Amino acid sequence: MAVDELDTRILRLLLEQPRTSVREYARILGVARGTLQARLDRMEREGVITGSAPALSPAALGHPVLAFVHIEVTQGHLDEVGDALAAVPEIVEAFSITGGGDLLTRVVARDNGHLEDVIQKLISLPGVVRTRTEVALRERVPHRLLPLVESIGRGARR
Repeated sequence: MAVDELDTRILRLLLEQPRTSVREYARILGVARGTLQARLDRMEREGVITGSAPALSPAALGHPVLAFVHIEVTQGHLDEVGDALAAVPEIVEAFSITGGGDLLTRVVARDNGHLEDVIQKLISLPGVVRTRTEVALRERVPHRLLPLVESIGRGARR
């Protein structure tokens, strides 16, 4: 989907002021509420905007340990292992990958002992051959999309 300059301005507002009303967004941008709503609906329909849930902190929820667990899977069992991962609440993301391993998961835990318990649970899943874990020490760049949106917006002005 092509994102134009107005879309970029809308996305910036959504990221910077997520709790603002559509009416207020329209006022800030100087566009009609209907125009803004139509743009939002289109971007949702086309998958640019994928949700509106609040961002939550696993650390504030009592899970300050973050690890990335690479999982090697028995050939032909990727889907079954992927489905089983969805049942593990400490896995907050999982991706099929290339390179060393078949899956990369982002895992949160209460402490290192809890992390070990989660890893043992993963190792015991049918189809899992081995895991490799990397513990995150400190977040250096928090999850962000605004710089990407701004970059795309600059391209739309050219």
